[in-house]
Order: sequence, then C-alpha cells, then structure tokens
Amino acid sequence: MNRKILVIGNGGREHALAWSFLNSPSVELVICAPGNGGTANLPRCQNRSIAVDDFAALTNLIKEENLDFVVVGPEVPLSLGIADHFRSCGIPVFGPIQQGAQIESSKAWAKEFFQSANIPTADSATFEDLQLAQAYLKEKGAPIVIKADGLSAGKGVVVAMNLQEAQSAIEDLFAQGHKKLVIEEYLVGEEVSVLALTDGDDFRLLLSAQDHKRIGEGNTGPNTGGMGAYCPAAILTPELEAQVKQKIFIPTLAELKKRNIDYCGVLYAGLMVCPDGIVKILEFNCRFGDPETQAILPLLKTPLDELILACIMKNLQNFPEFQWHQGSCVCVIAASNGYPGNYSKGKLIKGINSLSDADALVFQAGTVLKDKDLLTDGGRVLGVTGIGEDFLAARKQAYSTLEKISFEGMYYRRDIAIKK
Repeated sequence: MNRKILVIGNGGREHALAWSFLNSPSVELVICAPGNGGTANLPRCQNRSIAVDDFAALTNLIKEENLDFVVVGPEVPLSLGIADHFRSCGIPVFGPIQQGAQIESSKAWAKEFFQSANIPTADSATFEDLQLAQAYLKEKGAPIVIKADGLSAGKGVVVAMNLQEAQSAIEDLFAQGHKKLVIEEYLVGEEVSVLALTDGDDFRLLLSAQDHKRIGEGNTGPNTGGMGAYCPAAILTPELEAQVKQKIFIPTLAELKKRNIDYCGVLYAGLMVCPDGIVKILEFNCRFGDPETQAILPLLKTPLDELILACIMKNLQNFPEFQWHQGSCVCVIAASNGYPGNYSKGKLIKGINSLSDADALVFQAGTVLKDKDLLTDGGRVLGVTGIGEDFLAARKQAYSTLEKISFEGMYYRRDIAIKK
C-alpha cells in the first residue's frame, strides 16, 4: 500500500506523529499543515503553509493530493469543528467532532459530563461571577484548584496553595477575558496520563506516561504545556489499569453514546492516583498529548497508520493487540528563555545536523527553516527523546544529546524522570 496522510498542526506532537507514520511500510507520504522545521526535513514528508483553521484550503489540499486520511493534532481546530467539516465532505478523519471536543474545550461541560456518567472526579463548582467565586473560595479554603473554562494551551490551571493566591488567580483569569471558571477540590496523589484510541464503540489504551507541567525543577513555578514526559509510568499497575478501564473509559464511552456523540479519536485522560488507591479523573483532552506523544510513540511497534485506520473504519474491536518495544522513553523539552511568559523568536539552533544514530530522537516543536537555517519559533522548541532499556539509560541519552544542541536562551529541566 502507498498511503498518503495529512497531519494537521505544527508542534512536537505533529513531528512525532509524522515520524511514526513514516516508519510504517504502508506509508508513502506525509503532509504536515503547516508543519515546522523538523517535519520539513523528514524524508517523504512535506510541509504546506496552511493554517490549522483554514478548513477550505485544507479540504482542497486533501482532494488535490488524493490523501487517504487526516489526523488532527491540536485541540483548537477540533474545538472549531474541523472533524465535522471533513466528515461532511466525505473525508476520513481521526479526531472528534465539535460536540465531543467539548470534553477538553469546556471544563464546565466536562465536569457535568463526569458527574452524569458517575466518573470519579474532584468536587467542584462553576462560576461566571467574581464575587460568588470569591465567596466559594472563603467557604472551601486552600489548597484549591482554579481552571479557566476554555482552551488555554495548558496554562489555564492554577493550583493555589493559599487563599491569597487563589483569589489572585480568579481575578487574573476573569481579567484575561475568561467568562467562566471551574473551582475544584485539590486532590493529593500521583498524576498519570493514559491515552486511549477509540472508534466510538471500542477503545484501546496506549502505554501510560507521566508529564512534568511546571517550568521549574522540583515541580516549581507556573504551569506550562509540559516540560517533559516519560513512558511507561510505573505507578499504573495492572490492577490500576483495570480500574481505569472500568471506572473511567467504559463509562466515558457509554456517556458519549448516550449523548449521540460519535467520538473517533484520542481520549487522553489526566488522572490522579489517590493514596487510598482510587483513581480520579482530573481532565480529558480530545487529542494526542504533547509531550506525552513524543515519549509514547517511539515504543509503539504496531504501525500507527493501521491503528488510526481501524478507528476511522470502526473496526477496533477486531484489531489485534497493540505491540510495543521493550524499554523506556524520556522526553525533555528545550524551551525559549522566558517561557511560559514572553520570549524571543528567531534564535539560531545549532548542533542538530551533527547528531548521530546513537543520539536521542529530536522532535521539533517551535522551529522554522529560513534560508536553510533552523530558528526558534515558539516557547517549547525541541523535545529530545531518549530511548533505553530502562529510565536511567533513556535519561542519559536524552541529556547527553541536549548537551550537543544550543540556541540563545535555551532552558530545560534537568530532573525529568529523575525519580526513576
């Protein structure tokens, strides 16, 4: 087979998806729209400078190139209804319709969904009024979690350890233009990310991962889109995985069907394993995680295009068990100085072209090619992914490779997967 695939997006996740597709013997070509400097240099991969929300131009590209199917990387186009549009045009697409994407695009909708489906989650309340939110804070006390209702690129959540911090957070989020906030119970435990592929009727779990959200070492400072991830997560024992299936994913699919939402895509669960052994849902995302994808896909042995097509064709129930490589992955994000706040772009990235096969994989995120120079073009610039027989070997490969790469203001945490 000579499959041709469109990957929509321009981050490290999309670079990892394109790389994984191109490892399949069935894939002839991957087109990334708009792509980045990394996808521009992948063999049999092309970039097209089309915005992720330009539905008409993307549709024309698919028809002109006779592409077989589309994978939507980012949450924004999904929340805008890109999958609905492609379905209406008869284009096979992996990604949920707009109604299903609300599981990520609206925290308030998601919390109501969890309660309706009896899925274990933190107690919460939703507010559109500052004074009512402040009164609720005083009643509940701290620590407490404040979440902006809409999409915030992984930066709309504040874990407030005292009331002053909580009150400042709700004032700031309302001032930023958010119309609705979810205030929820602070859960204690260990977080884990579990991604499932689903065709709307059945689902299959990928290997679990753990993300490092905070900018600073020791999990300090503000939340980011993710400063690193490792896979698999040791905390997810077979017993806990069975609980996640029974208590989280099975009722989620049942509730989606009850609401007549035909969900084909990724269900990415951010979970808290509480000290009593109960797993609770923190949030669902409606797409592949970033940077979790960069740590999960290098361990996937089954061709990714076959998995995605099984979902699109509603044939996941008959698909063989997913096959995985032995070992561990550690992905470390190299970010621009100032991220997640203001940062500069256009810094020359050195060292990538001289890497050898013994070095880690480098998935590019915020990069762009200009006159053959690779330049920074975002906050999270690179995802350097080490692969080894265990976490120690994977970490060593990732960090030794990072020492060979440089750009002005490059910053990365040195404690990703350190407890392993």
